[in-house]
Amino acid sequence: LGELLIERKIITPEHLQKALDYQKVNGGLIGEIFVQLGFAKEEDIAQVLTAQYGFPYLPLNNYEIDTEVANSVPAGVARQYCLIPIDKIGNNLTVAMSNPLNTQAIEDVEMISKCVVQAFVSTTSDIRRAIERCYSKK
Repeated sequence: LGELLIERKIITPEHLQKALDYQKVNGGLIGEIFVQLGFAKEEDIAQVLTAQYGFPYLPLNNYEIDTEVANSVPAGVARQYCLIPIDKIGNNLTVAMSNPLNTQAIEDVEMISKCVVQAFVSTTSDIRRAIERCYSKK
């Protein structure tokens, strides 16, 4: 991810080194660290993931999520993996995730929902807001 952000001139090699040093001490996902340190915007990270891995990017700001669809995954799991189910057709569940490379999250959601997951990329803050909107309606 760091190399891709450098190629796109979003961060510098120095930014990457500072973020990696920060990660060694504090842990965390490198993309979120770039955002925390102010080196990149969440949208930059999401768009690089989209371009590199072919996951579609979906901004959630104006996306209306059906509460019943959201409830196919418990709120705790959604928060743990920073994801939210956004659509369900048959046994296909579309999920917006900040980290679509997290295969453990996808496997867990497939097991819980008994659906096949299709992952979309969204920003962490978009997903957190959507989680609050959907799961606080109970």
